[in-house]
This record gives sequence, structure tokens and C-alpha cells, in this order.
Amino acid sequence: MSNNSVLIIDFGSQVTQLIARRIREFGVFCEVKNPDIKLEEIKKIAPKAIIFSGGPASVYEKGAPTIDKKIFDLGLPILGICYGEQLICHLLGGKVGKSFEREFGKAEIKVISTSKFFVGVKNKQVWMSHGDHISKIPTGFKVIANTPKAPYAAIADEKNKIYGVQFHPEVVHSIDGKKIIENFVVKIAGCKPEWTMKNFKKEEIARVKKIVGKNQVICGLSGGVDSSVVAALINEAIGKQLTCIFVDHGLLRKGEGAQVREVFAKKFKTNLVYVDASELFLSKLKGVSDPEKKRKIIGKTFIEVFDKESAKIKDAIFLAQGTLYPDVIESSHPNKGASQTIKSHHNVGGLPKKMKLKLLEPVRMLFKDEVRVLGKELGLPDTTVGRHPFPGPGLAIRIIGEITPEKIKVLQEADAIYIEEIRKAGLYDKIWQAFSVLTPIKTVGVMGDARTYENVLALRAVTSIDGMTAEVYHFESEFLCAVANRIINEVRGINRVVYDFTSKPPGTIEWE
Repeated sequence: MSNNSVLIIDFGSQVTQLIARRIREFGVFCEVKNPDIKLEEIKKIAPKAIIFSGGPASVYEKGAPTIDKKIFDLGLPILGICYGEQLICHLLGGKVGKSFEREFGKAEIKVISTSKFFVGVKNKQVWMSHGDHISKIPTGFKVIANTPKAPYAAIADEKNKIYGVQFHPEVVHSIDGKKIIENFVVKIAGCKPEWTMKNFKKEEIARVKKIVGKNQVICGLSGGVDSSVVAALINEAIGKQLTCIFVDHGLLRKGEGAQVREVFAKKFKTNLVYVDASELFLSKLKGVSDPEKKRKIIGKTFIEVFDKESAKIKDAIFLAQGTLYPDVIESSHPNKGASQTIKSHHNVGGLPKKMKLKLLEPVRMLFKDEVRVLGKELGLPDTTVGRHPFPGPGLAIRIIGEITPEKIKVLQEADAIYIEEIRKAGLYDKIWQAFSVLTPIKTVGVMGDARTYENVLALRAVTSIDGMTAEVYHFESEFLCAVANRIINEVRGINRVVYDFTSKPPGTIEWE
């Protein structure tokens, strides 16, 4: 894999992951590293090309992230994006300074020189986001595209295969941006489209077998996409050496526990330990309304239950987790992960310190969409791999206020109707996440000749790529009316249904 890959150096851009996603979309493996990477490590990775990402700093400021200048002596094709282009100029003898006129948003580039870099690029709309400008390019470079505000919108040293762009080809607003990246990776660097989930599955199964040997592995199975794919892959690799522990905290969607057991105990013949801890969780949540307290109680209780069950499995050496590549990138970068905590992370659990198990993370190099494809390769049903994200605390953060068995039952029934109608309309796969929220607000209603005073249910549905930002999904009004009518008629305890139109930001996807 390493001799046909691209190395991305992350200088702190919020969209670095998009560069990686674009490259993998046309079948080339890539990985993201920090600027402090040593030349020895780069040589060990042996990429066919290197990309410098954008970033928020200015290259001429003290302490700005940089890279070992000897990277240019490796003879590899290099592409610099925004900050990356400015850094190339700064290190190779050009000049970069603060711009009198910043450029943010859509722009139209004019290609002024023939280059492989722009072959097949028909739409010249790109996305600019910069406050600095290049005033002089290094010796050996030429301008291959410009805009009225960015005379060095794209530059190239064709002899040494070093390119720079002031715009962001990785974002969707750069309409033919993916083609530009493909030109660099495939036509200029010569990478071949060999990165497939079929190949990954084969290689990762072999790797897991080698690492685990004859030892035992424990996997915390939630029924979500990530843990399900991890469980299926490890099960295929080592079979009965794997034990999956499924802790049912009583806050799942309707029928979810049974679905997990059906897939893993019956279809995959996995060693599955099912723990019904619903009474324990509900007893500890009694009288608690604060969402942060709910999360902490659920997280702590989950670890206690999981720890107790895992202790029964003798000779266990590894704990399997569904860590994904975005988590790896975010946690490893010195300039990321320091933003204000809006709320605790939804994922429940973690590795209890006293367990002293080694982590086994077979999908840690994959993005969410790749995990879904891998799940299909492993034979998981569409209902599992296509499942909308579901928070670890479950319905506890979709019931505003105190949790009771009655409220859980009401929300499970209402949410099941909502999702059923979405599926019947063929809309489920078009939506990133759809769910219901039971509010503590009660309103007056009339059913038959009787007055009612019951809860308001809120419906939520959003579209997104990675959950970092989200837009409301616009249902037809007739659809929402039909769903509301079914819920009010079929679920006792709800007499009014509303729809949430808030995007993220300013809101979050979940209500709590």
C-alpha cells in the first residue's frame, strides 16, 4: 500500500480531512501526518506524492508551522494548498505578505498556461479563503492560473513537479476541484487506483490474525455501524477467540436489542454476551434531569457493567474499538481539539484503566463512508451498515428532563413510526440522521370530545457529510402531516408534533 500512497501534511486546516476523502474516492490510499514528521518517517512511508494542507497561520509569523526544507530534495511531486502554496514559496525563495484585500468565497480562475494539472477541468469556479498573498514566486516556477485578486492562484515548477494553489480544490464549492486533485495524484504522481475495501478487508483480517495469535479479544458491541463492522471483521479473522459484550441500558430504540442479537448471535454465530442492565441504569437516572449528569451517570455505569462482564472472560488480551480516522487526526494534531467543549461526547464508555487490555482498532484508518462499504463486504445487512448515527446515552438525551420507563416507551413508539414512514417514503438513505425528541412541554388538545393535556414531540432530520455541520432536511409538508397524524393517533401521551428547522451551527444535531 505504501508504494502507491499520498502523504498529506496537516498545517491545521479545518478541511484537511476532505483532501484525504477526495483522494480515497478515486481509489488511492493516503494518510495525514503533522508538520513535525521526520524525513526518515517520510522515507519509511515511501509515498508517491505529498500534499501540504491549508492552515490558519501566516508563514512569515514567528512560530508558524513549517516543514523540513529537505523534503524538496526527496524528488517527490508536491502540491501546496492555500497555506501550503505560501509555505512552498516562503521556503524556496519567494515572498509572502499580508494582503490589503482578503479573499473569501467563490472565485473564477483563468488558466493561462498548459499543464497536466488542469486537464479535463471545465468549470473554473473555485473556493478562496486567504488573508495573505504571494508577491513573488520562487525561481523555476511559473503562473498557470490566476484571478483578478490572486495573480498567483496556481503556480507550477513542472520540472520538479511542485505545484501550489491559492484556492481549496478539496471543498465542494470548487466544482472541478476533485478533478484537479486527481490530475495531481494520478496523472502527475502516477498513483494507481488500488485502494478498495475488498483489498483492505483481506489485508486487515491477515493483520488481526497476526497480532492476536491465539489470544482472546473482547469487543464492546453497541449495534452501531462502527462497532458492528469491527465485530464482523474480527469475527471473520479469529472466530471463537472473539467475545462481544452487548450492554442494553434500556435506552435503545424499539426492537434494537433483538436486532443486534439476530445479526451477531444467529447470522454470524458470534460469541455474544447480552447484558440486560436496563433496571440498573434507570435506577441510577431516577430524578436526574441535567443532560451532563445523565451522560456521566450512563458512561460510568456502562464501564462498571462492561468491566464486570469482561472480567469473566479469561485470557483476554485485547479490547476492540471502533476508532475512526477523523478521531485519530483530531486527537493527534497540536492545533486541533482545543475548542470549547459544548457537551460531553455521545459515545459511551472507554477503556477502564484497571483492565490493562491492549487496544485493537481495525478501522482506525477509515472514514465513516469507508466503514459502511467495508460492512457490506463483510456481509452485514443494510439495516446495520446504513444505520443513522445513534448516541451512546441513547434516548436519555432525547427525553428532555427526567427519564422514566413510561417516557421511554412513548418515545420508542413515536420514533419507530417516524423512521418507518421515512423508510416507506424511500428517504432514509438521503438523511444523515433522523430522530424524535420527547419534550417536557405539555399542551392542551382535543381528541374526540375529550380534552387532553399531553406532551409535545419534536421531529428532527438533517443532512450532513461528517456531522460537523448539518442542514435541515426539507420534507414535503404532506409527509410531516401524515407522520404527525399517525403518532398522535397511535401513541398515548403525545398530542402535538413539531418539526425542528435548526441547522448546525448554531444548534447541535442532538437536543442535549
